[in-house]
Amino acid sequence: MSEKAVVILSGGLDSTTCMGIAADKGYEIYALTFDYGQRHRHEVEHAKRVAQFYGVKQHRIVQLDFLRQIGGSALTDPDLEVPTEGVTDDIPVTYVPARNLIFLSLATSYAEVVGAHTIFIGVSAVDYSGYPDCRPEFIAAMNETIRRGTKTSQQERPIVIEAPLVHLSKADTIRLGTRLGVPYHLTTSCYQGQSPACGVCDSCRLRLKGFAEAGVEDPIPYVTRQSS
Repeated sequence: MSEKAVVILSGGLDSTTCMGIAADKGYEIYALTFDYGQRHRHEVEHAKRVAQFYGVKQHRIVQLDFLRQIGGSALTDPDLEVPTEGVTDDIPVTYVPARNLIFLSLATSYAEVVGAHTIFIGVSAVDYSGYPDCRPEFIAAMNETIRRGTKTSQQERPIVIEAPLVHLSKADTIRLGTRLGVPYHLTTSCYQGQSPACGVCDSCRLRLKGFAEAGVEDPIPYVTRQSS
């Protein structure tokens, strides 16, 4: 039997690349998507298409309205605007408080139930918006927490978070995904939740920059094609 893996799947470029990596490694995939009231929640539909493309064993969509209720992010609070002036060195208002901490906690619960020992998450600390929960030290700390705090890790072998993109630039991620046949045409990255994508939010800019540097044509449509 194949080893099992939980893949946190948003429907975006990075998580879909992780799906391709997990599939290439031969894992039986259990996809986990979060509908947390995000401005760009149409990404959930893209996640469904990606999961269907890969023929995952199971795809669960978690309704998580609490992040919308508390707000604090331009992705969950309609009173806050998504920045469109370009990526800066500051943590932007699109940061969702402790989002990956919550997602990984729930993914760990799911992994224990289905018998998976690997959790894939598509975080990157290169060509990103500076979110603290996308950094290697955060992943290392979460792995230690899971090792200490789960029955599976204590009685069998550790559940381990794999973040295969964490040290890759967006261009390197796209090159890797292209080699693996990742269906980028099924993905979305726009923080505005637009289709065609806006092309000017941080996420669109980073995606377009990555495709340009990788020398690959981005297969999704944009209103405006900007980068940087």
